[in-house]
Amino acid sequence: MAAPVALQGITPAALARQLPALTLDEARRVVSQVHRDVDPQTPSSGIRRSSREEVVRAGHVPSLAIAAERASKVDPFVKYALATADGHVVETVRIPLEAKGRFSVCVSSQVGCALACTFCATGRMGLQRNLETWEIVEQVRVVRRGLPAGTRVHGVVFQGMGEPMANLDRVLHAIEVMMEPSALAIDARAITVCTSGLPSGIRRLAQAAPKVRLGLSLGSALTETRRSLMPIERSHALADVLDAAAEHVALTGLAPMFAVTLLAGVNDSAAHAHALADVILSFRERTGKSPRLSVIPYNGIGAPDPFARAADDVEAAFRDVLRARGVFSHKRYSGGADVDAACGQLAAKDGPPQSRSEVPDLEKGPQKRPPQRAQSAPSAQREGRVWGGVSGRSPDVEK
Repeated sequence: MAAPVALQGITPAALARQLPALTLDEARRVVSQVHRDVDPQTPSSGIRRSSREEVVRAGHVPSLAIAAERASKVDPFVKYALATADGHVVETVRIPLEAKGRFSVCVSSQVGCALACTFCATGRMGLQRNLETWEIVEQVRVVRRGLPAGTRVHGVVFQGMGEPMANLDRVLHAIEVMMEPSALAIDARAITVCTSGLPSGIRRLAQAAPKVRLGLSLGSALTETRRSLMPIERSHALADVLDAAAEHVALTGLAPMFAVTLLAGVNDSAAHAHALADVILSFRERTGKSPRLSVIPYNGIGAPDPFARAADDVEAAFRDVLRARGVFSHKRYSGGADVDAACGQLAAKDGPPQSRSEVPDLEKGPQKRPPQRAQSAPSAQREGRVWGGVSGRSPDVEK
């Protein structure tokens, strides 16, 4: 017997294919009902009784239980810990945007992550499993239900737990549902997919979703430092990742978002700033597009914490070097740090305990690891007092 169709994780066209008894118009009406939180069994004009009965027989609307909801006391960020049916916990963050009444949602794409970036709490978890399409979409629906009256979800950033490019089939399907007018109706240009650097995924994203924005976590522009911070450098060199990002620009015409988290004594020197400027200027000359660069203060990921935040004067000097080279940067404001919702902090701390596991050999490809804690959340940008991205767009976020 076929598994029931998760109705919040499917487009009308796909639903009509799976349930041929439905017309496309009926499928649109069913999807609209589901995303308005109307029970599919409820009679609706335009949906025949026989079609409704088929939907009830073959479909369902599963849910993610809210294990915890924590609102920051210092800024308007809210973190949700959501429990899956098989006992895992994923984290999602509600991000206020610059435009009043608009929010972005930082969603997770996996339970944990195999890439083991050393400055990210999620990397300590290991990969437990990929999220299903409906589980990704449901995160947005949970946040939307909790919004103040008169406000709305404007954008989505794939910057929560997990590497989106390592679960790209489901991520792309989720994006289709998010953009679908009868579902979440989110503009593609308000959706950002952030990656630590999987070239094949970047190329595929450009082809499958050419209006969706790309975010890239750099770590460092110096090979040895990047390899020590981001083990993915062993199998996918930054040069190859930048090649893919350049192809993304050629196919989409969209400038990517680059981000680097400054770590005291690790990647905050003038030499690192010059190397980063070299990368940005070369990319600009090659593509005709200047990446939007965010410099992110480090957020602690819990004991044992191997890093410290770069001092303010060191960070300022780093950005001065970039500016002198003709590279403009934004200092990222990481909201929700008091509830572990800031950049790099998502780790399912509000869920059940999860055991640690060894760092995988990424030269053999990402590997699954047993459960553990993870955390990697978003942050709004701050130039003055700005919580979200420019003009209310989704913020660019470092993993």
